[in-house]
Amino acid sequence: MIPPFEKLRKILKLEITRKYDNRAVFGGFPLFANTWRTEAQTFAVNNETINQVYSHLASYGDYSAEERANAVEKILALLEESGEVPEAPVQNKKDETKDASSVVPIPETTGNASSPQPVRTSNEKTLKQLPIKPAKGEAQLGIYAPITHINMIGPKNAELYKKLGISTILDLLYYFPRRYVDFSKLEPINRLHYGDTVTIMATVMNTANRVARGGKLQLTETIVSDGTGSLRLTWFNQPWIEARLKPGTQIAASGKLDMYLGRLMMSNPEWELLDQEHLHTNRIVPVYSLTAGLSNKMLRKVMNTTVSFWAPRLDEFLPGTVLQDAHLMELQKAIQQIHFPDSQDSLTSAKRRLGFDEIFLLQLGVIRQKKNLQLIEGKRFPSDDSFLAQLISHLPYSLTQAQQRVLNEIRSDIDSGRALNRLIQGDVGSGKTVIAALAIAFITHAGSQAAYMAPTSILAEQQYQTILRLLTTGENPILQPDEVRLLIGDTSTSDKEDIRRELSDGSIKIIVGTHALLEDPIEFHDLQFVVIDEQHRFGVEQRAKLRSKGTNPHLLVMTATPIPRSLALTLYGDLDVSILDEMPAGRQPVETFVVHPLDRERVYRLIENQIQKGFQAFIICPLVELGENNSDENKAAVDEYERLQKEIFPNHKLGLLHGRMKPEEKDKVMSDFRDKKYDILVSTSVIEVGVDIPNATVMVIEGANRFGLAQLHQFRGRVGRGSQKSYCLLIPENEDDLENERLAVMAETNDGFVLAERDLQQRGPGDFLGTRQAGFMDLRMAQITDLSLIEEARKQAYQIFEIDPDLAMPEHQALLKMVNRFWQSGEGDIS
Repeated sequence: MIPPFEKLRKILKLEITRKYDNRAVFGGFPLFANTWRTEAQTFAVNNETINQVYSHLASYGDYSAEERANAVEKILALLEESGEVPEAPVQNKKDETKDASSVVPIPETTGNASSPQPVRTSNEKTLKQLPIKPAKGEAQLGIYAPITHINMIGPKNAELYKKLGISTILDLLYYFPRRYVDFSKLEPINRLHYGDTVTIMATVMNTANRVARGGKLQLTETIVSDGTGSLRLTWFNQPWIEARLKPGTQIAASGKLDMYLGRLMMSNPEWELLDQEHLHTNRIVPVYSLTAGLSNKMLRKVMNTTVSFWAPRLDEFLPGTVLQDAHLMELQKAIQQIHFPDSQDSLTSAKRRLGFDEIFLLQLGVIRQKKNLQLIEGKRFPSDDSFLAQLISHLPYSLTQAQQRVLNEIRSDIDSGRALNRLIQGDVGSGKTVIAALAIAFITHAGSQAAYMAPTSILAEQQYQTILRLLTTGENPILQPDEVRLLIGDTSTSDKEDIRRELSDGSIKIIVGTHALLEDPIEFHDLQFVVIDEQHRFGVEQRAKLRSKGTNPHLLVMTATPIPRSLALTLYGDLDVSILDEMPAGRQPVETFVVHPLDRERVYRLIENQIQKGFQAFIICPLVELGENNSDENKAAVDEYERLQKEIFPNHKLGLLHGRMKPEEKDKVMSDFRDKKYDILVSTSVIEVGVDIPNATVMVIEGANRFGLAQLHQFRGRVGRGSQKSYCLLIPENEDDLENERLAVMAETNDGFVLAERDLQQRGPGDFLGTRQAGFMDLRMAQITDLSLIEEARKQAYQIFEIDPDLAMPEHQALLKMVNRFWQSGEGDIS
């Protein structure tokens, strides 16, 4: 299917899931109609089809819900009938003699006045030099053309590029280098020093091949001289080089200087002839991620040809005011410099521009989402202070100031007349579930229903017990026990039928469960409040599906992973964020130590001592089983479990938990451990976030250097949940890892937010994203740690949104098109 048709098909599928609310595309379908028609008309497609589709899109805002559904169905049918890309006929050799302007697709730029259109001159590259294959009768696809239109890429190579996510010319332009090697330092041979990375320009004196290592290795050696001295260059298993580097050949060679038998040399340097354009030497050289069958030399050649031709023809989509205010490089230059930078300063500016683009486009969508959410009416639930006092009297402890603050924020939201959309982020044990339970009480007190979804059965059961304890016990319980039910995979068929019936008639006020809540037979009488626990474990579609079972229900999402401010600004700008940054009174910090790998005996003695006192312990291993490629230092859960049971703790009961077990098996092990059927649980990293084992006081983490700070902190949060003193012992794989920076930070602080900032700096945003990124393009260039860039992008996005929220102004049409493309893979709510 041709790109504009495929894009529209995806958007319409999203519109169906959104129940035809005209929000699947930024600004609505009427605004999108012109943009789509212009793009579609660049393809060889029946114009009548395009006009029919355009007519439906342009009128979509005036349609009723039923009319919109019919329109979507008709458009999808039209797209299927007419959306195949016409095959290009085989090119005759005589066609190659035709004038280039008649067969090479030169895109017309439609940017603003600040981006001049390219002009063909007498010096323009000849047809054979152009990167685009002439295809007689084929439509002008421009940067959306398949990469097979590039001269050096045939169908076979295209499959290799596809593995890298590159299908079109635009994909290729935005396939950025993963790193760079600076070969721009040019030195004469007599000034070279060991360890330097340099470029030399010299003349070949002699080249010879010889066999080494008993014939297993072919070595090519070249002696070069630049008049100030000579240098030996060597290559392994590349005998063809001898025929290329004849005496007298002038070359540029780049690499790191090594030493052999007391003399400087270069091993496997990059080299190029002096009389050709330098892509691999004598410059800052891009290094790309590859797949088998592609080399960096091949990719650089393709990239150079493509970038040289297409980058100057890209439309500038940022308004001139944004470029000026944010001090940004023009897009055309940024694409050129990101691939083949002229200097480190140019590379830095290009990275900043392209990173800004990603955050800016992301923020425009997030701001739009937040504004849309604020327009959604929500049922009002007033909460008087006397009822709140009654609720708090049921608690076995006092609320922290942080809990009181967050609870007041929620009370204000649910009484505002708009749907609550709030994220609570709080460290392990900060009391998120209590806040959720109190908020739910306001809803059920008014006769409505609430749903609480957790990612696993054991977590759902744990939260169910907490809510039961808080809301159905005491002298004046808020609810009766049969008004709070649990729905998980293990729930019996008869109980499931009862739950479905009582949810439908309103008898059940609170349902706690797992993904089972999403099943179609589940219908609510009046669902007005949805809680998503450990929200990063659920995809956007799942969250949206649960919300769709009510009428604009209030939404509260929670996470136990502290999220750095810069990341929260970027990813959760559409939500109101509440932070629980205070631990309940009486909770002792977990004492954390980095232990030498040879001191495990002391660790075992501590575990033995704690078991004698009636407590339990976790032992985390980085692997499930040891394989042939794993060193002896690596600890595998299965092997370690057997060793500990036989040799170290033969008189105690040990449990085993790992990712290869079935969900029900894992739940059974965790339940048995919680019920004290095991003294020690040996587990891989699958140990569940949020599982409450108050009796566990020791957490041992083998191979601790393998884990990020966020994960180590989550492991540590499994202990110290009671009033007893608890310990976390970090054992690195070997002595060299004792100075691991992450382990040192873990021993210094128990503050999850401090650790989150450090983890973000060390490892990037991956640990925090979960499935949040579903719904929009992955960030390729933006540095989430660059708070100043994020804030600048947010500021510019808000300024644009304030003056033109629908991007309807003529000067914003290029930006509207880019925003639509950036968000076109969305799956609905990003919350």
